[in-house]
Amino acid sequence: MNVLPNCPQCGSEFTYEDGDMYVCPECAHEWGKGTISAELSNALIVKDAYGNLLKDGDSVTVIKDLKVKGSSDVVKVGTKVKNIRLVEGDHDIDCKIDGIGAMKLKSEFVKKA
Repeated sequence: MNVLPNCPQCGSEFTYEDGDMYVCPECAHEWGKGTISAELSNALIVKDAYGNLLKDGDSVTVIKDLKVKGSSDVVKVGTKVKNIRLVEGDHDIDCKIDGIGAMKLKSEFVKKA
């Protein structure tokens, strides 16, 4: 069976062939067979707790109370975090949270807003 590649723009697995092109039904991205830009193939792929693809500049919502290490502060459920930055590592989101400051979060504890 022929396995089609995931969409290089949104990561969707529901791509289909249309002549000599691949098409993504979710984001309408089209690309030629055998041509994936070097930038997209080397891009960091981070998904939230529900499997949605995250990218730099997105807004996310915290889905679990998170204790702040070295402090008595807690990031409460429902806290909205704007303008995230994706980084490599265990904690793959860099952000600033109002009232707390700069933090690193794990993507498994957020959902895309």
